[in-house]
Amino acid sequence: MLSRRILLVCSSALLALPALPAQVKESAIQKEMGKLRSLSLADRPPATIRLAQEVATLPAGKNKVQDADELSHLVTEGDQGADALQAVADTLSKALAETPIPGKGDQLPMPYMDLARLVRYEDVTATLNDPLYLKAQQVLAANEADIAKADFSLRDMHNKTVTLSQLRGKIVLVNFWATWCPPCRTEMPVLDAIQTRFDSQGLVVLGITDENGFTVSSFLAGNNYHPTILFDPDSKVHKEFHIEGIPRTFIFDREGKLIGETIDQGTWKQFITILAKTDLHP
Repeated sequence: MLSRRILLVCSSALLALPALPAQVKESAIQKEMGKLRSLSLADRPPATIRLAQEVATLPAGKNKVQDADELSHLVTEGDQGADALQAVADTLSKALAETPIPGKGDQLPMPYMDLARLVRYEDVTATLNDPLYLKAQQVLAANEADIAKADFSLRDMHNKTVTLSQLRGKIVLVNFWATWCPPCRTEMPVLDAIQTRFDSQGLVVLGITDENGFTVSSFLAGNNYHPTILFDPDSKVHKEFHIEGIPRTFIFDREGKLIGETIDQGTWKQFITILAKTDLHP
C-alpha cells in the first residue's frame, strides 16, 4: 500500500513538470536541408533560420560542424537576407567553438574558410576566437590580392582567344560556373539579363568553365545565352582565382580594379549593388 502511494505521488509530480521540447534529430535536419532549394523565395529564409536554430541544439561534435557548414553553403544561394545569414554564421561559429577542427598541414579546414567568407563578403559578424579562423581571414585577404592582379587568356566557343587585360576600358564580370551546378543554372538568366541590359555601356560577362566544349554546347543548345563562354580545361584560371566552389563571380571596373565579388549564386539586386560602384546607368 505504501509503495502504491509513493508511485502515485511520483506520477503526479512528473505530470506537473513543464514539457521539455523534443530535440530534433540530425537525420530530420539533413532531410529538411535537402528540401531548401525547392522552397519559394519567400519561404526559404525562415526555413533556413529555423534549421540554423535546430542545428545549434545538436550535441557538440564533428557532425554538428558539418551540418552547420552545409547550411552555410545553402544560405548564400541567392539573397536570403541578413537575418538568415547571421543565424547561420552564429550556428557555425558556435559549432566550431564547441568542436575545433584540426588543420592538416597548411590546409585549413573548410568550415573556418566558410565562416570567414560569410563575415568578409556577407556583412555578418562572428566572435569565434580560434587561430585557424584568424588564419582563414588572412588567407581570404591574400587571395583577393592575387585575384586583383590576375590575368588570363582563354578560348571561347568560337575558338577565339579572350584576354582579361585586353578588356581594360570595359566593366568585366568573371563568372565561374558549370552545367552540373544547380545554383549556376539558376544564376544564368540573371547574368544574361545583366549582359543584355548593360552591353551598350561597355559591360562584358565572361563565363569560365572547366568542362569540355561538347558538354557546354549541348547544354546551351537552343538557348540564346549572351555572356561569353570561356574554356579552362586544365583549371589553371580556377586555381589562379582560388576557386573552391561555384558559382563565383568577380567584378572588375574599367581600370581593371577588382571592386567586388559574390561567393555563390548572385541575384540581380546583389550584382547591381556592386555595379553601382561604376559609371553604369541602370
